[in-house]
Amino acid sequence: MQITSLYNKPINWANETAFVLHPPSFLLKNKATRKLFQSRRQHFNTSKSNIRGTGLFFKGMPSDSIAKTSGGYGGGDENGSLRNFKLNESTFLASLMPKKEIGADRFIEAHPQYDGRGTIIAIFDSGVDPAASGLQVTSDGKPKVLDVIDCTGSGDIDTSKVVKADANGFIQGASGVSLVVNSSWKNPSGEWHVGYKFLYELLTGTLTSRLKKERKKKWDEKNQEEIAKAVKHLDEFSQKHSNPEDADLKRVREDLQNRIDLLRKQADSYDDKGPIIDAVVWHDGEFWRAALDTQSLEDDSDCGKLANFVPLTNYRIERKYGVFSKLDACSFVLNVYSDGNILSIVTDSSPHGTHVAGIATAFHPKESLLNGVAPGAQLISCKIGDTRLGSMETGTGLTRALIAAVEHKCDLINMSYGEPTLLPDYGRFIDLVNEVVNKHRLIFVSSAGNSGPALSTVGAPGGTSSSIIGVGAYVSPAMAAGAHCVVEPPAEGLEYTWSSRGPTSDGDLGVSISAPGGAVAPVPTWTLQKRMLMNGTSMASPSACGGIALLISAMKAEGIPVSPYSVRKALENTSVPVGDSPADKLSTGQGLMQVDRAHEYIKQSRNIPCVCYEIKVNQSGKATPTSRGIYLRDASACKQPTEWTVQVQPKFHEGASKLEELVPFEECIELHSTEKTVVRAPEYLLLTNNGRSFNIVVDPTKLSDGLHYYEVYGVDCRAPWRGPIFRIPVTITKPMTVKNQPPVVSFSKMSFLPGHIERRYIEVPLGATWVEATMQTSGFDTTRRFFVDTVQICPLQRPLKWESVVTFSSPTAKSYAFPVVGGQTMELAVAQFWSSGIGSHETTIVDFEIVFHGISINKEEIILDGSEAPVRIDAEALLSSEKLAPAANLNKIRVPYRPIDAKLSTLTESRDKLPSGRQTLALTLTYKFKLEDGAEVKPQVPLLNNRIYDTKFESQFYMISDTNKRVYAMGDVYPNAAKLPKGEYNLQLYLRHDNVQYLEKMKQLVLFIERNLDDKEIIRLNFFSEPDGPVMGNGAFKSSVLVPGVHFITSKLFCRKKEAIYLGPPVKDKLPKNAPQGSMLLGAISYGKLSFAGQEGGKSPQKNPVSYQITYVVPPNKVDEDKGKSSSTSSKTVSERLEEEVRDAKMRVISSLKQDTDEERSDWKKLSASLKSEYPNYTPLLAKILEGLLSQSNVEDKIRHHEEVIDGANEVIDSIDKDEVAKFFSLKSDPEDEEAENMKKKMATTRDQLAEALYQKGLALMEIESLKGEKEKAETEETKDLFEDNFKELQKWVDTKSSKYGTLLVVRERRRGRLGAALKALNEMMQDNGDPPKKKLYELKLSLLDEIGWDHFTTYEKQWMLLRFPPSLPLF
Repeated sequence: MQITSLYNKPINWANETAFVLHPPSFLLKNKATRKLFQSRRQHFNTSKSNIRGTGLFFKGMPSDSIAKTSGGYGGGDENGSLRNFKLNESTFLASLMPKKEIGADRFIEAHPQYDGRGTIIAIFDSGVDPAASGLQVTSDGKPKVLDVIDCTGSGDIDTSKVVKADANGFIQGASGVSLVVNSSWKNPSGEWHVGYKFLYELLTGTLTSRLKKERKKKWDEKNQEEIAKAVKHLDEFSQKHSNPEDADLKRVREDLQNRIDLLRKQADSYDDKGPIIDAVVWHDGEFWRAALDTQSLEDDSDCGKLANFVPLTNYRIERKYGVFSKLDACSFVLNVYSDGNILSIVTDSSPHGTHVAGIATAFHPKESLLNGVAPGAQLISCKIGDTRLGSMETGTGLTRALIAAVEHKCDLINMSYGEPTLLPDYGRFIDLVNEVVNKHRLIFVSSAGNSGPALSTVGAPGGTSSSIIGVGAYVSPAMAAGAHCVVEPPAEGLEYTWSSRGPTSDGDLGVSISAPGGAVAPVPTWTLQKRMLMNGTSMASPSACGGIALLISAMKAEGIPVSPYSVRKALENTSVPVGDSPADKLSTGQGLMQVDRAHEYIKQSRNIPCVCYEIKVNQSGKATPTSRGIYLRDASACKQPTEWTVQVQPKFHEGASKLEELVPFEECIELHSTEKTVVRAPEYLLLTNNGRSFNIVVDPTKLSDGLHYYEVYGVDCRAPWRGPIFRIPVTITKPMTVKNQPPVVSFSKMSFLPGHIERRYIEVPLGATWVEATMQTSGFDTTRRFFVDTVQICPLQRPLKWESVVTFSSPTAKSYAFPVVGGQTMELAVAQFWSSGIGSHETTIVDFEIVFHGISINKEEIILDGSEAPVRIDAEALLSSEKLAPAANLNKIRVPYRPIDAKLSTLTESRDKLPSGRQTLALTLTYKFKLEDGAEVKPQVPLLNNRIYDTKFESQFYMISDTNKRVYAMGDVYPNAAKLPKGEYNLQLYLRHDNVQYLEKMKQLVLFIERNLDDKEIIRLNFFSEPDGPVMGNGAFKSSVLVPGVHFITSKLFCRKKEAIYLGPPVKDKLPKNAPQGSMLLGAISYGKLSFAGQEGGKSPQKNPVSYQITYVVPPNKVDEDKGKSSSTSSKTVSERLEEEVRDAKMRVISSLKQDTDEERSDWKKLSASLKSEYPNYTPLLAKILEGLLSQSNVEDKIRHHEEVIDGANEVIDSIDKDEVAKFFSLKSDPEDEEAENMKKKMATTRDQLAEALYQKGLALMEIESLKGEKEKAETEETKDLFEDNFKELQKWVDTKSSKYGTLLVVRERRRGRLGAALKALNEMMQDNGDPPKKKLYELKLSLLDEIGWDHFTTYEKQWMLLRFPPSLPLF
């Protein structure tokens, strides 16, 4: 591949200038990254290898092309080439926190007072630990961390419940425990707000895992002690009763054995949900304060008590924090909102944010070489990584963070987070960022992403937004030798292999500047270490941000107005180019930033208007699309010259004076093209405040295949020293055409050294749908690691990217297969990892072969409409012979739901008030769904899913809970599958926006519950060669060979150019149960097979090289033919039937009556007495009356109430002829005898009513015995006999071990002192019960454990009680 030189000749800005750029910064190279977006949960831009730390591993990826700028360590010259590079102790320490590369050390040495003092940086990240090393004070002694905020709400606790202390100073905590408040705490109102939180909900997964291991060890020790005691008791019993014959003794022995079994089983099923923290909030007359009770975290019962907690108020007021316990060593901050009704416990969701903050601002008085870039700067921590989502950013977190940054009057924002995007420079968050930058003059710095080395891999918002300075990741030889500990550092600095590259899909450069992308920086105390190595554009962004803080510190001290526009221009026009190829420009942006040079530029520009230049480009004659640059990527765009209209619009900050700034603004612009034979532009332009357009012509026709990058830039004629004041990037990727048949492309003898990247651009042939590629390596000794990426850009889609990271331990070949889109240019980027093979000096030789395959079809997405008609599919091969072997299945079901409730509310908190003054609104939608069996489900909202930045909606969040309010799943724009047991569920969807009209339109938003079908439920669809095949059952289609332009018959196969096949709908009998009308079955369909040996043949389309979605709409259910048919003609007279109807109506009335008040209960008793006298011994009526007695609540005389229940149960029992029922069930009935079947149902109902009466009688007897207690021993003995007789009667009719009646068995064992047997029976009963857990059963379990004396077991179950039966749903 030939690469066109970026510039034909050096450009002389002016013959005489007061300030010379050396070298010209606009000649910068840009480099990209890898892997920020490979997994959406790797959202923060930290590459994943080369992170060292306790239990924390972020897989890091290398860098790609060889750059020409070094950090200047050792014996390097100014251009960065190294001679005899060697580290000493000081340069080693300096390499751990690189500053020399960007000139920060030189700048601070020259200007010690400009070390960031007077600047405030907002860190939008996973949270900053205020206790971390180097984050306590600034270099001039001021507090380093001004505020710590959880913008996501993941640490919010509902403290709206208000209690008052009793005379002894006790209050009831929200978790149910009794708490003592400190008598010295001022609380004029006497009102205490209480709430609780599970500790693990606040901690990272890594810390939680560590705590679980340590807590499990302690729990096991206690459990083993109890097992030892239980074994001892069993041994003592066995010695005393060596061979017991008595039944009671056998049961005692069995009970002792049950206790041992229970303890051992619990050790196996132990699942620690974490300690519970009780929170108390109050107003001391001046501030809201909060305290935590953390006794459940401590081994010592005297530690962690609420009364011993030092109360905290909002961090910004007193700047104090706490630590949960010595065990976790985790710092936290408390903030109170909503007049005490919400307490936010702020912890970090990963070490990432603290590391980022340390790079930008850490100050170590005794270790200055390890200082951050701007040790004098202050910061606020805005946590945007939601702990509930594994540190994923949310729209709520992003919006609140912007609000906080403006409220705190921050100068800078650093955001080392990002996601892929569909539309660049678009979306709700981008709109808010534009407002913050343009109106409030905040400088926004963000990571470009870690998805390189291919082009067009920059992510949002850092690499795709015009108002944000996107930063690429650079590694210097010193960083490689020191921080990365490589055997032999590269000779020159270069961009990390994984650093994301531009341009954006609309032609913008993508990366603005580059900065060091790795550092050993502070991490939170819970990691049990001070510092850690991380690398990624996440690290490059705070390095650049810290450098900008130095500039702002200088500008404020020197009285220069701070503007994002002027600062960005200074950075870009003074950066040092890294490399000299077009790919370098797209990788590193304008180059490696230089603080000292940017400062000189700013000083000379202090009287220049603060203006940015908005560029809009359209192809002449077309109003849309509008772009920010020119990006010619496909072959068709390179076949003729094109003319483009460029609109340049000066943009002043909001509030600029019309008369003093806008009207006088006029610039004479000299336009330059870096290659006039390809890009032609006018020579001059007179630019005023209202903007100006001009045309340029791009002629790529004579260019060679490959990548070409050019710029049209404007220079101020009156001040040429300013350098380019605006740029129009022009990127051309001229693809090679595949002409040979079959379509095979080979790239032979490509040579690789560490960091080298080879790029090839290929026009994918029309008709190609997948690629089979082979990579053969040779010529090396030590292990080599390669990144292999392909990227295609299709209109209004995220870039189609395939990637692989492959390691070759010896010369060998690897094969790949991946989908492609015909007619679109594909970039193939092959990169040797920047540190792979360093020290070897052996060149790696790579041969790469690509074979295009394809089966073209007339419709990609198949929809089966629920009818019996098949869908016709036309398939043909345009490139070469392909075997047509279609396969299709349906493996998912989506059921649509509409909300049953919609609540719109205004969020009145200051944290939800936008900088513009608009208040955010929230819409909460409630959906109900039911699972007949346990399943893994995923909620889908097609309108909102999979977009964070490229959406005009602010935020969404959902939670799924059962009828007990236990939360099983939470999620956001990227829903995750959650495993749910069978039962009924509520799903609450929480949407936020400041526009009420948008939210009003969402009140009937359709949501889908998607679940994977079990293997036995997956439906494999059939193909036919005839349209009537699905009905007639003939003409099944298996396979054929498609040959371009040929029809012939061989002895085995019929070969043709085009084949028509028919996809039959699923057989109705095979549809999964619980698939209601209107739901959809989803799956995949494929047509071809890989040619690789050993590949499975076509049963699963998802495993084939390319597959397409298939949807089946579930039709209405078939009509029930038996519905509406009368059974047998009734033999009863009209008057008898009328009398029955009247009786049943009266029963319905008594069932519907309420009994909430004494008057209502009195009326109910009168009616029940009347009906009993009118219909004596009518069992269904007596059963209804018993139900009414059981439904009574708030009964004062409980003993009397239970006696009434016993009387009611006795009436039911006495009304039934038990002998008749027993006799009936002893005989078999003819299932075809309708009358006999009806009688069977009636007798089964009678039996159930009898069993229920016996069961309720037993419960009532138990309750009376419990209430009377020790007072009436004689009566209690009598009650025992009644209970035992009743239980034995119940045993005759039902299985007393079942979940429905097992409670009485548990009570019986308990009454006999056999607590082990009682617990065993209770556990078995709860396991068999498929319904949602019943609180009474778990309360019974707790009482049994308490009675046995297993304190550790009791504590464990109490924690689970709050999880299973929370008093309310958590806050969003």
